[in-house]
Amino acid sequence: MAFPLERYLNVRSANQPTFAPDGRRIAFVTNITGIPQLWEVDREGGWPDQLTFFSERIDTPVYAPSKRELAFHVDRGGDERFQIWRLADGGATVEALTEALETVHYVGDWSRDGRRLTYCANDRDPRFFDVFVRTLDTRDVRRIHRTDESNFARMFTPDGRSVLVYVLHGPSDQDLYLVDAETGEARHLTPHDGTARFEHSAVSGDGRFVYAVTDMGREFLALVRRRLTRESWETVWEEPWDIEHLALSFDGRKAAIVVNEGGVFRLKVLRLRDRTVVPRPALPDGVLGLPTWSPDARYVAFAFKSPRHPEDVWVLDVRRNGARQVTHSAHAGLPQNAFVAPEAVKYPTFDGREVPAWLYPPPKGDRPPVVVWVHGGPESQAVADFNPVIQYFANRGYAVLVPNVRGSSGYGKTYEHLDDVEKRMDAVADLKRAADWLRTRPDVDGSRLAVMGGSYGGFMVLAALTEYPDAWAAGVDVVGIANFVTFLENTGAWRRKWREAEYGSLEKDRAVLERISPIHKADRIQAPLFVIHGKNDPRVPLEETEQIVEAVRKKGGVVDFLVFPDEGHGLVRLTNRIRGYTAAADFLDRIFQARTEDT
Repeated sequence: MAFPLERYLNVRSANQPTFAPDGRRIAFVTNITGIPQLWEVDREGGWPDQLTFFSERIDTPVYAPSKRELAFHVDRGGDERFQIWRLADGGATVEALTEALETVHYVGDWSRDGRRLTYCANDRDPRFFDVFVRTLDTRDVRRIHRTDESNFARMFTPDGRSVLVYVLHGPSDQDLYLVDAETGEARHLTPHDGTARFEHSAVSGDGRFVYAVTDMGREFLALVRRRLTRESWETVWEEPWDIEHLALSFDGRKAAIVVNEGGVFRLKVLRLRDRTVVPRPALPDGVLGLPTWSPDARYVAFAFKSPRHPEDVWVLDVRRNGARQVTHSAHAGLPQNAFVAPEAVKYPTFDGREVPAWLYPPPKGDRPPVVVWVHGGPESQAVADFNPVIQYFANRGYAVLVPNVRGSSGYGKTYEHLDDVEKRMDAVADLKRAADWLRTRPDVDGSRLAVMGGSYGGFMVLAALTEYPDAWAAGVDVVGIANFVTFLENTGAWRRKWREAEYGSLEKDRAVLERISPIHKADRIQAPLFVIHGKNDPRVPLEETEQIVEAVRKKGGVVDFLVFPDEGHGLVRLTNRIRGYTAAADFLDRIFQARTEDT
């Protein structure tokens, strides 16, 4: 039975849990009202209470350790210029802590006594973030760390004297500093050669160790630590996969890690004293969000989702080795068989490598068209999660292939850098080999292939249509990059340096950027194109889409174009998601129906 998109998009989700100081209540974000808001639930489950009632989305809630106060983000119309708000007294008090609406703010963490809050902002120069400490009762704000880089606050040390700060040089290169919360004196903790990540860093509960997840000197992200009194790092836990997430218990004795095994996430709890794994219950194959500990170090809360299980908050009782689902998001009346589990596959590409991918199986009894769904990033990964739009396309009668082309994360540092700068089009060649592979399969119609993606995935759509026009019958581009030069010139100033590290710089690599930009090859596009963009997009400005639409139409090509005035980088609001993705599916139906009739 075919179900309308509205049903799939009305499947709700719950994520980003954070424990209240009593360890009993858990705040989390859910879109049960149609736009993400802050709610709270008992760790044993039950009916949740709504805490915020904004007309804009809520993001990144962080509970204070010692009192019932939360800090969180709010932006306007998807512009990502986040302001930090404070909620106290169970929602009775809600106030803005920052009100510079043209400045981007990111919340960091609370001090143990709940009196101070760290955050970062780009008020001094839109290209760079500085680190601040705000004292809540006196409203004193102190800028403690500034450089011509982007600096982000991680957490206070347990004694509150210092703040752990990470500096982002590029998407694959970071550093850690310990910064005095009063004087701003900074101590560099991670000198290294080349590029290295230092993610999910934390100071142990006794203040003796700094932990981090890093790929310094190795292919995959591993858990390491160093004593603050020493210079060298030691390996605590490593696997032939990335450690995706890390959370330390408040007492510093245990760590919750999430291991990414080729797009399936496994939760492990480590005893740090002897580096052994605490027995844990098995979860279905799926994806876990960042775990968070209760103050007594007994419970771990996390968001879990899989292709057949929409995202909800779960709680692991470490002592009893039992996990339970504590939120139960509505499935919009869809039966379990309306959700399809993909098959993990690999297909060969031009240089002898195999590209990992997920194949959502085609309906039985016919040879359906295929949507090749390209993830964004590119330092990202298609994983075994719940995507309502993919599920809708599968239910509508499409097979869906979701490849992790070169440049994707999760398969080692080497694979992730195979598409850097001048090697960008090798990733597009991986898409062409996906089309070739699909044409060999008897269970799909290889003559009816669409390529679809958002953000960087939108660029991949346009690049696939211009580099290999004969391979595709249609394309759907959501907030995609058409011209790397104008993209880098006009993207949010705070993002430009990060993106140049991946794509190449305007100063040194302009010729490469121009050569790979689809805008200069728009006359090669043969397939009908459907394009979606948000007017307030700070990452990929609307101009990127307007350029490609104008160029294709000027050459007599077919383009359907939707602009949403109240959206940013992608579609968030339920009504817009229903309109946008239903229109995209109707577009593909028309194209493939006409193609079938022609043949």
